[in-house]
Amino acid sequence: MAVLNPFAYIARRWTPSPRIVRRAASAALLMSVVIVVTGGAVRLTGSGLGCDTWPKCTDDSLVATPAQGFHGAVEFGNRMLTYVLCAAVGWGILAARSAKPWRHVLTRLGWVQFAIVMANAVLGGITVMTGLNPYSVAGHFLLATSLITVTTVTWQRTREGDTPPRPRVPGPVRTLSWAMLAVTFVLIAAGTVVTGSGPHAGDSSEIRRMPFDWEATAHVHAVAAWLVCALAVAMWLVLRVADAPADARARARDLLVVLLAQGAVGYVQFLTDLPELLVAAHMLGSCLVWISVLRVALSLRERPADQAGVPAQGDPQLTAV
Repeated sequence: MAVLNPFAYIARRWTPSPRIVRRAASAALLMSVVIVVTGGAVRLTGSGLGCDTWPKCTDDSLVATPAQGFHGAVEFGNRMLTYVLCAAVGWGILAARSAKPWRHVLTRLGWVQFAIVMANAVLGGITVMTGLNPYSVAGHFLLATSLITVTTVTWQRTREGDTPPRPRVPGPVRTLSWAMLAVTFVLIAAGTVVTGSGPHAGDSSEIRRMPFDWEATAHVHAVAAWLVCALAVAMWLVLRVADAPADARARARDLLVVLLAQGAVGYVQFLTDLPELLVAAHMLGSCLVWISVLRVALSLRERPADQAGVPAQGDPQLTAV
């Protein structure tokens, strides 16, 4: 008799509703944003080396000790949130695997999320062991952005079917969305350079910074932001002229609102010497901008939900995850 793996064993006994599958995807998306914001809080409070080794917090303790004080508690707390993130991703994988019929694509996307979380945990450890190397810190944030990408796509796919995507707008409009995605990624990457060369190094000790002039990189970042805004306005206008579906136009409008708020926070923090709370708000805004741009791009094609899900081939209870 074949032995069921744990996921198949649970799938035999539990069938989540589509709402539960969507909620699981939403939880993973929410936690992927929370982990970015709390990671920023670690840096902004100077707690980046609150736990000075990895995977332990100290050479002799797995958890933060009283001697490490506030900074140790902040850094260790952020590490613990990684387990919450893993739980949210695991819930998404389990819900997708247990759905009837089995949504293979959602399961695969869930495992991609898990792989990114594990890779970022290792990179986080490398960041600590290299004394908050700014390039490692930048890579840590970009990997977190890739996780937000996958969780956003997964969230959208829970609301769609599994048929090939059908375009809802003309080809040039879709090309414009790809251009907006590319420029927004450049904007986010430029933001990591501003962070790596700026004053918030992540710890009170002497931390090596990127060898760039902070104000010059901030101006380059601002230029990229204005370009994204221009593309967003163009997208909003084009969707109206092309009589695109109402939800696609709504996504473009939402993007403009998020960009306006993010731009306001960005300029205020620059003019007020980067107060920590505004920097944290700007990091949250970066996540929301990226999610909004992705949602615009995803709204330009459709997969009818009435054809959702393709049953697994063979006996679904005995098929490996």
